[in-house]
Amino acid sequence: MASDAQGNRPLSEEELQELVASSDAGARSPVGSVGLFLAIVAVIWSVFQVVLASPLANLLLPGSVINNSRQIHLAFAIFLAYAAYPALKSSPRNFIPVQDWVFALAGTAIAMYGYVFYQKIVDSGGLADDMDKWFALAGLVLLFEAARRALGPAMAIIATIFLLYVFFGSSDYVPEVIRWKGASLKKAMSHMWITSEGVFGIALGVSTKFVFLFVLFGALLDKAGAGNYFIKMAFGALGHLRGGPAKAAVVGSAATGLISGSSIANVVTTGTFTIPLMKRVGFTSEQAGSVEVASSVNGQIMPPVMGAAAFLMVEYVGISYVEVITHAFLPAAISYIALVYIVHLEAVKRNMPTLGNRVVSMGRTIGGMALFFAGFAALCYGVQYPVKWIVSAMPDASGLTLSALVVAAYAALLWLAAGVEDLVPDDPNAEEVELPVVAEIYKAGLHYLLPIIVLVYFLMIEQKSPGLSAFWATALLFVILLTQKPLKAIFRGQSGMANAFMEGVSDLWNGLIDGARNMIGIALATATAGVIVGTVTLTGVGQVMSELVEFVSGGNLILMLIMVGLLSLVLGMGLPTTANYIVVSSLMAGVVVELGAQSGLIVPLIAVHLFVFYFGIMADVTPPVGLASFAAAAVSGGDAIRTGFTAFFYSLRTVALPFVFIFNTDLLLIDVNWIQGILVAISATIAILVFTAGTMGYFVSRNRIYESVLLIFAAFALFRPDFFMDRVMPPYAEVPPAQLVQALDEAEPGAEFRITVEGLDFDTSELKNTTMILTADGAGGQQAVGAYGLLLLEEDGVVKLDEPMFGSPAAPKLESFDFYADEPVRISAIQAPASQLPKELMFLPALLLVALVALLQRGRAREQEGVPA
Repeated sequence: MASDAQGNRPLSEEELQELVASSDAGARSPVGSVGLFLAIVAVIWSVFQVVLASPLANLLLPGSVINNSRQIHLAFAIFLAYAAYPALKSSPRNFIPVQDWVFALAGTAIAMYGYVFYQKIVDSGGLADDMDKWFALAGLVLLFEAARRALGPAMAIIATIFLLYVFFGSSDYVPEVIRWKGASLKKAMSHMWITSEGVFGIALGVSTKFVFLFVLFGALLDKAGAGNYFIKMAFGALGHLRGGPAKAAVVGSAATGLISGSSIANVVTTGTFTIPLMKRVGFTSEQAGSVEVASSVNGQIMPPVMGAAAFLMVEYVGISYVEVITHAFLPAAISYIALVYIVHLEAVKRNMPTLGNRVVSMGRTIGGMALFFAGFAALCYGVQYPVKWIVSAMPDASGLTLSALVVAAYAALLWLAAGVEDLVPDDPNAEEVELPVVAEIYKAGLHYLLPIIVLVYFLMIEQKSPGLSAFWATALLFVILLTQKPLKAIFRGQSGMANAFMEGVSDLWNGLIDGARNMIGIALATATAGVIVGTVTLTGVGQVMSELVEFVSGGNLILMLIMVGLLSLVLGMGLPTTANYIVVSSLMAGVVVELGAQSGLIVPLIAVHLFVFYFGIMADVTPPVGLASFAAAAVSGGDAIRTGFTAFFYSLRTVALPFVFIFNTDLLLIDVNWIQGILVAISATIAILVFTAGTMGYFVSRNRIYESVLLIFAAFALFRPDFFMDRVMPPYAEVPPAQLVQALDEAEPGAEFRITVEGLDFDTSELKNTTMILTADGAGGQQAVGAYGLLLLEEDGVVKLDEPMFGSPAAPKLESFDFYADEPVRISAIQAPASQLPKELMFLPALLLVALVALLQRGRAREQEGVPA
């Protein structure tokens, strides 16, 4: 692949499909009866996962199957991995060698070991016996080999290193700082394979319960034709603007990101059409590839359907999926807005021509798109009111009534679609490029929005589990795939209904196969990463890492965040984004929160997990191993490494945003009301556009260096107005520790007091501190202190703390302190809220600074007769 990209020869359609297959679904496609057998296995896996997610799972499946669904999930993945992924580059592609059949069947059998011997394992309390340990060891070897084939060697090597650390942690070769006593084979295998602490842990559980259904949803939506519809709509709306193909690529990839959880598949799907058109209007091969990479990779951070790691956050952070996508929405949205602006500035800098002969004003285009997205959001939100009315009016028949209404809406939208021609992919290399007219084509795919509305409704309004929400959306897609072609034939008065129905059956069959094959890598990644998580829980290396990182960073939170970001990028060179997220978050998330508390900054756990997630997806971009960049270079014929560096430059906003929302959690819409949320959205959008102008070196005209610096400074002020306001008017006033109860008595209800506690660490006996938030409840200071679990003892002006009550809010925050040492644990400082002007006042000087730069550049642009942006 690389050599083709390096040689500046765009790959053919067949080579591109092979590229996607080899990275996502496996490069081997045997034909004949073996090929049919593998297809049947893949379809059975998809159907099993759909039934497992359905409300009827308890009726249709035995309890033993539901309880051991993780084992069955992994068994399918291992079997298909050995069947679909060749062992070596020289291995055969058109048939499966005997040894791979043996590995596939052995791996499947051992994955099912916990299901077959479930009662025996329960009776032994989850402890492995001599037979268990050898089966478990063989299972790990087969799992690592399957992961090597599907994900590359890095994942298997890293997991092997962690496993060796479990066995040989006491060796002299292990650095003393992370040395531990080591574990026996029986204990290690019990932890890694027999219990739910290792391979069959939370990560594989999330893959089983949630991720498969969303991947299948995307595969079926793509088979239905939604991908082509989204791209056509994006080109119809934006293709006529300056740099239009690039802008359409960004919007089309954002929509395709709903469908594809794979950056590489997204790049190839949209890139085969968008990249040649971008090159046609003046983008270089590397720039065209980079725009596609940056927009495709960002699809993983865009709600409502994010990358697989977002579902893991639900389990790791302990919040609902609705909360995850609420927190993730604003950074993702402004990131895409900035990317559209990046390609606009590139087009203006080079004075690129427009595509086609249609003239539509920029204002009308922006207004139309804003109206569409606002209307779609309003529809998703507003549908709850008629639903509630129907449920209250006919509680017993509401399910059937609502189903009938959905079917009626689908039939009506399909009738509209039948009135226009079916959309076929355009040829980007044609001499004359005819841009689609939105008014003419929008009817052709409105029914594709129905499953998305159903998904968003169940997720956001009904707040059902992600698995159940995806089930109902997928069930509707089953209906659409089977009926859209025959119903269109009826509405058009055509014959050949049977053929049209069989085409639908074929689309559904292929969609089920694609969904299963696309899940092989994710299932293996989550299972193998379970070994790493299991090592952390078994050895306690996480605590050691926390002390090590704290020592290296010198207690500086920003330096530590940079180290975490670099770790994510380095690991991401070899690990898929999901596995990367699991490894880095399990090692580092708690450390960042703890170090933040020691620095007096309360960092929400979701902010740290999103920080890790953002840097994890950047690994698909960054050279030398950014797979999405290699895929884009293969499409464009550009240089893969230069494409990677350009894509990284275009993605600077994705690097900067995590640092911003760690320190300004308003961006994640944490503890903000509607008015504050709207203000944050407006200011953050302006900030990211100003930041983009500063880093791209172009605003109204080309920037001078000092203008770029001023713009980036203004963007910082818009992102972090509190940074400057806190220096003008400190937000907290110091309160003597002895006056805590009195200060709480006098405080307004809801006022947040920052309490810094100092004492000896229980494990290391070193002096440490942490910061907690205590909220005044209006019921009196003594009551607030007691409800929080603090036991105060004042002696000689020092407020000492006794061990907090078990189960109280203070207990987990103070559990690492030694309350039995000679040196007491004490409150060292208290900060009470002080009156402060609204931090938003800092927006005014920042906006004035931006206006000053714009005036300077406008005058220069007029002198040079340039084209203002």
